[in-house]
Amino acid sequence: MRAPSVTRRLIADFAGRPEPTTSRQVADNVTEREREVLTLVGRGMSNTEIAAELFITVATVKTYVTRLIAKLGARDRVQLVIIAYETGLVAPPR
Repeated sequence: MRAPSVTRRLIADFAGRPEPTTSRQVADNVTEREREVLTLVGRGMSNTEIAAELFITVATVKTYVTRLIAKLGARDRVQLVIIAYETGLVAPPR
């Protein structure tokens, strides 16, 4: 029977996942500028749009996004959006 092995794998996979990022972790781990970039990423803005909004280069935005992914333990930009919502930096539209 395979059910016990499947259950063990699911438990191991779930146990190995990092805890959701909290607003305290974001406050403690990122700079004010990184928080601004995270907020704009959370709003769905592209690197070009973020660069124009913050008066910085697209390369600089890419650097910030890369740093945020590393600091917050995110897999990709999509997970940064999720973190921005989970931590209250971005609120769902009403």
